[in-house]
Amino acid sequence: METHGILEKRVIQNLFYSQASNYIKCLRPKQWSKNLLVLGALLFSFSTVTLTQVFEGLTAFILFCLGSGSIYILNDFVDREADRLHPQKCRRPMASGELNPYAGLLLGIVLALGTCIYAFILRESFGLVLVTYLVINIAYSFKLKNVVLLDIMAIAFGFVLRAVGGGLAIGVQLTPWFLLCTLLLALFLAIGKRRHELHLLADSKGVHRPVLMHYSTELLDKLSGIVTTATIMSYALYTFTSGKPVELMLTIPLVIYGIFRYLYLIHIKGQGGAPEKILLEDKPILFTVLLYGATVLVILNTFS
Repeated sequence: METHGILEKRVIQNLFYSQASNYIKCLRPKQWSKNLLVLGALLFSFSTVTLTQVFEGLTAFILFCLGSGSIYILNDFVDREADRLHPQKCRRPMASGELNPYAGLLLGIVLALGTCIYAFILRESFGLVLVTYLVINIAYSFKLKNVVLLDIMAIAFGFVLRAVGGGLAIGVQLTPWFLLCTLLLALFLAIGKRRHELHLLADSKGVHRPVLMHYSTELLDKLSGIVTTATIMSYALYTFTSGKPVELMLTIPLVIYGIFRYLYLIHIKGQGGAPEKILLEDKPILFTVLLYGATVLVILNTFS
């Protein structure tokens, strides 16, 4: 009887850990690296920020992680049928049947409400940005993801809101050039993601993501070329017109290499569907990002 009780306890524990793991997977912590953009304002103001601002910036990052996690849950709930047809997304907890979709949705709602309330406590303006981010992403989940061109623009706008939110959270005003660079870089990543999906899904593209029926490889390559050029030029202009040390121009080669490396991965390696995965797994990209961050810190602390 005692052995039976121990086995029963272990089964219950395993079931609990399994369900907890499924909930965490729905939050997609691997994709939270996208929210590092929230810390952009903190990075470029590092030489003047206080410990309070550092705490506020990190809090804003965590809130965006939890808020975006609630959106990922909503996406999984809405797309669970289509995800079953995708070679990779079919493994997601809701699509695979490992997690009750409505239980997951309940967690997403509670999480979204909780992050919004705390965001307003942190700073009212930041709370408004986070709410706007959530509303746009909800609109994306139900409608915008199926509207050609607006789908990639909605994704890009989400990145801009991350940058704006990070600045508002610590009380730092961001320059228009910084926001423009953020928008263009986000468009670059969104276009690469669509191109990867177009290549990966091939004949079933309209079944999994109907908007792909309105795209072609040629169109996406042209859009990518336009955005790539604009991104590099905008960043170059930002480095010497933003009021920051002109030595920031030394980081331009790193930005160019990072973009070129990403294009190489898209066109030659057939990657680009998960930017956050590339950031963590592609060593040249990861090294470039880390070197860029370290270089910016050194320049701002030395020449400011």
